[in-house]
Amino acid sequence: MIFSFKEELVQRQASLISSSMEETFVDAELSIEDEETVAGIVSRLDVAGEMQIVITDAVGTVIYDPTGRAFRRDFPMELMDRALTEYDIFYSRFSNGTFYSIALTPIMSQGMAIGVVSVFDTDTNQGSMLLGMQSTIGNISVIIIIISLVITSLILWSVVRRVNSIVSAIESVREGEYSYQIAMKGNDEFARLGDEFDSLTGRLRETDEVRRRFVADASHELKTPLASIRLLTDSILQNKDIERETVLEFIGDIGMEADRLERTTGKLMSLTRLDSQLSDELKRVDMKASVEATLRMLRPLATTKGLILRSALSDDCFILATDDLVHHVVFNLVENAIKYNQPDGSVYVRLESIDRVVVLTVKDRGVGVPEEDIPHLFDRFYRVDKARSRDAGGSGLGLAIVKDTVTELGGRVKAEKRKGGGMSFHVIFEKYRG
Repeated sequence: MIFSFKEELVQRQASLISSSMEETFVDAELSIEDEETVAGIVSRLDVAGEMQIVITDAVGTVIYDPTGRAFRRDFPMELMDRALTEYDIFYSRFSNGTFYSIALTPIMSQGMAIGVVSVFDTDTNQGSMLLGMQSTIGNISVIIIIISLVITSLILWSVVRRVNSIVSAIESVREGEYSYQIAMKGNDEFARLGDEFDSLTGRLRETDEVRRRFVADASHELKTPLASIRLLTDSILQNKDIERETVLEFIGDIGMEADRLERTTGKLMSLTRLDSQLSDELKRVDMKASVEATLRMLRPLATTKGLILRSALSDDCFILATDDLVHHVVFNLVENAIKYNQPDGSVYVRLESIDRVVVLTVKDRGVGVPEEDIPHLFDRFYRVDKARSRDAGGSGLGLAIVKDTVTELGGRVKAEKRKGGGMSFHVIFEKYRG
């Protein structure tokens, strides 16, 4: 802006003088003899400020220079030569706190340059303003740099502090402190990472609690039949006069406890296989055939308990599974319905194809389950009535196996109370159409 204003002012003065000279020397050449004429023309003009004016002829001879041509020390002399062959020229520079500018305009006569008007101006006020602006800009730059360094340091400190918090949390969890929580504040990516970490540690804590409870329950389930076997064998070994009938009775009890131990370990192995996802390669399975085979196996058990086992099985009930996995689901549900049924009760099994799903329903007329216990029915080792369950030979693992198996196959299972007593279990699989 300053340079534009200075250029316009100096060039206007040069053009004004050049025009006046051209009107005077219309048909004449400019020479040293015209010095007084030139001086008179300049004196009649209103030259702004303290501008210095120099007028030369076509060969560079100075005709008018009241200041002693001081400007030549500040500007290159080749500007004179260029002004004779070109149009208006403006040149400026800033040095030592002073703003220097010069405008050169040729004096034309009959289409030829007969001289050059040079207007030279120095401005210390504008120079001081530029120096002040430079100083202000420099100070602002320093302040901005300092503020940027402070902000960058704070950001780095915050990042390092948050990273250290996460590292410390990881180390704590690695040592087994699953209850460790970061609780990182904010809405940035670190806060999101902290929330995910807290969620992960929460799941680890729940998993660890389930593992501890599972180990404790499994140990208890295995310890009970082992203790009974040990007690019975000690009774036989320590009593030399024991009767044969008593020995046979004890051996029968040992056999029953061994059967219970075998069932428990078998179910534990099934859960371990499901947890490890070591299932066989899945294939197209006809659920109707699998359910019929399983019901044939369990019908004698239902007969011995005086129960009626009824079924209604539809065709076109194919799912992606294995025969063993389907057997585990059906066997545990139906066996559970038989074990915990009322005398002279009934078990009803229905298999149907509905739209894109296959639904297996097992209903009984048993003692039922309290409403508050239903959400825990599929937990491992969970029993509504522990004494009654153990008397019935239950280990609390059958429904857990059903839940894990159905989940692995991409299905879902739910339990609900029946009106009039008993329970109803529903297993839903996606129908296989391959």
